[in-house]
Amino acid sequence: MSVRHLQISAAAALLGGCALVTPAAAHVLIQPDPTSAYTLTAGRLWSIVATLLGLTGVVIGGLALARSAGRIGTGRRGAIVALAAGLAGAAIGGLVVAAAEGGPGTGYGIVGGFMALVVGLIGMVLGGLALVRSRHTRLARQPQR
Repeated sequence: MSVRHLQISAAAALLGGCALVTPAAAHVLIQPDPTSAYTLTAGRLWSIVATLLGLTGVVIGGLALARSAGRIGTGRRGAIVALAAGLAGAAIGGLVVAAAEGGPGTGYGIVGGFMALVVGLIGMVLGGLALVRSRHTRLARQPQR
């Protein structure tokens, strides 16, 4: 191996190494600042809103299913409100999960989004059960011909 060939190989390796390192260094330089665990980002805010909507659906659906007299959320109207609140919570939670670009701890609210999906679905199920029960009792109360 000649000295000239060795010099050309060393120069090519040096330039090739710099060409590979430069994009990686630029990628590290433009990374966003890490968010702390206590920072309220937009994703976290929307996942909290979605979870609260789903939780509202669960509470009203449970009350409608239990038919507690004299309380908010009784009967058919409470079942419909529980269905709507559960659907809204699950839909917003799904949007948060779909828009998240990172995993847990990145500030995108993905954990809260999944929790909102689950709580919203539970609210929808309770509202649906209460709605079916209210239809059955309404049909049973009608006079038979």
